[in-house]
Amino acid sequence: MKKLVFILTIILSVAFPKNVTAQGTIVDVAVNNKDFSTLVTALKAADLVGALQGDGPFTVFAPTNDAFAKLDSKTLLEEENKKVLANILTYHVVSGKLAASDVVAALKKGNGSVDLTALNGQVINVMQKDGKIWLKDSNGNYSEIVATDVMGSNGVIHVISTVVMPKS
Repeated sequence: MKKLVFILTIILSVAFPKNVTAQGTIVDVAVNNKDFSTLVTALKAADLVGALQGDGPFTVFAPTNDAFAKLDSKTLLEEENKKVLANILTYHVVSGKLAASDVVAALKKGNGSVDLTALNGQVINVMQKDGKIWLKDSNGNYSEIVATDVMGSNGVIHVISTVVMPKS
């Protein structure tokens, strides 16, 4: 559940400018933004919508439609891949509300790198590189955080450029 909320939060952050408070949960924010239509479809296919509408708080690293377009998302959305999809989506959600300022403070304390435990139990690394903030997934792939602090009633969304992938 927490993983799903995290994913939705990310998606919502792409849709809204920094420091805008969303009307409703992070799921509501995502549903109302056309740039997150693939994420919303994925959340529904993985039965994660209800979890991300919970109290939270959640931090979601939300991939945009363009980020999902880099994957074979049609295959992922098939019923037989429901568990795989849920694992991927919950890898985009962290328990707790981590605003951009919290992430920056953690990066300073961690000398430019901090590990976060996603809702699926796996670690995702947040790092500062070339003046930007990146996520580094379990497979060594990177995704840039392109927008931050899209606020919902139950958490925050940070928008990312690429879907991060957990270990299978």
